[in-house]
Amino acid sequence: MHLEQLHGPEDLKQLSIPELEALARQIRDEIYEVTSKNGGHFASNLGATDLILALHYVFDSPTDHLVFDVGHQAYPHKLVTGRYDQFPTIRTEGGLSGFLQREESEHDAFGAGHASTSVSAALGMAAAHHLTGQPGRAIAVIGDGALTGGMAYEALNNAGSLGLPLIVVLNDNEMSIAPNVGAIPKYLNRVRTDERYHRAKDEFERILDRLPRGDLFVELGKRMKDSFKEFVYHTMIWEELGFTYIGPVDGHNMGDLIEAFEQAKQVDDPVFVHCVTAKGKGFDWAESDPFKHHAAKVATPANTAPQPPKFQDVFGETLTELATANDRIVAITAAMPDGTGLLPFARSHPDRFFDVGIAEQHAVTFAAGLATHGLRPVVAIYSTFLQRAYDQV
Repeated sequence: MHLEQLHGPEDLKQLSIPELEALARQIRDEIYEVTSKNGGHFASNLGATDLILALHYVFDSPTDHLVFDVGHQAYPHKLVTGRYDQFPTIRTEGGLSGFLQREESEHDAFGAGHASTSVSAALGMAAAHHLTGQPGRAIAVIGDGALTGGMAYEALNNAGSLGLPLIVVLNDNEMSIAPNVGAIPKYLNRVRTDERYHRAKDEFERILDRLPRGDLFVELGKRMKDSFKEFVYHTMIWEELGFTYIGPVDGHNMGDLIEAFEQAKQVDDPVFVHCVTAKGKGFDWAESDPFKHHAAKVATPANTAPQPPKFQDVFGETLTELATANDRIVAITAAMPDGTGLLPFARSHPDRFFDVGIAEQHAVTFAAGLATHGLRPVVAIYSTFLQRAYDQV
């Protein structure tokens, strides 16, 4: 089936896995063609294409609600929900929105917002289904970057206590700017001291001890042991929060994705499906540098006059120079070191640079704590994201 013949997600259910994979290639090509002209988010959409096709194959939008965190990775969703003809107008005046808009399509279950909101919205929908008796499942699709936001953990905690049939799909493209902090290390420590883990670990090591002692088998045993630890670690985090864990799933293996989502669909409690994807999938040059190709820029004519330096670049370079002369200056960003111009500072003064993740409230109060001891913190946050920290300001 050609992309232009696809009238809605129900058409996907008639396709075989090879046909779905071929359609994914068409979608990636279309996204490349359009974003190279209009600009827009590029690498993130390429990485999410297979995952989104599999979701629409298994679930029944709009009866089932797909909630995409932020919405910048939902171009494939737009293309398979009847907006192919309009797709060349995306991000243009009067054209399709670059994000999700409820008024644009019945398949856009929730509008765009700041990061880390999808689990809360989907949980609200799951609760509404429970209260009203309306059919349908609520599925939140969230990236590993957005999962660093405190609101996501507030929602996960609430979801585990409510026990409603919510599905959370983690689109883990290993491109979160900040390392996981807070709850993750805490759970890792609990895994290390959990009696169930140690009983299983001891039994597993007894099995390994029966293997022959050649170098090959020693290496094989080490890999099996590491894999076992990784499996238990991931599973227990989400089990402790009240979720059934499925994964990790290859986010570019259509058959594995469909199987995982079918399994999740059968569970009447909260489910966490961990999908590992690659930003820029399908274009080698985008996969090799997904950070650079996160967003596509409109091509400019060759004879365009040189542009003045960007404000954030001047800001970052100046702050770096000031910090070289004053060791009390520290810089803080909330998952935006490049956009705020702080990468030079991070390279020059790594011990005085803090990327706290998508945690604007924490960033501001963290800075206040630094200031109480005579340091001079500079917090760089986009104005729209600073709205989340007004109370702390």
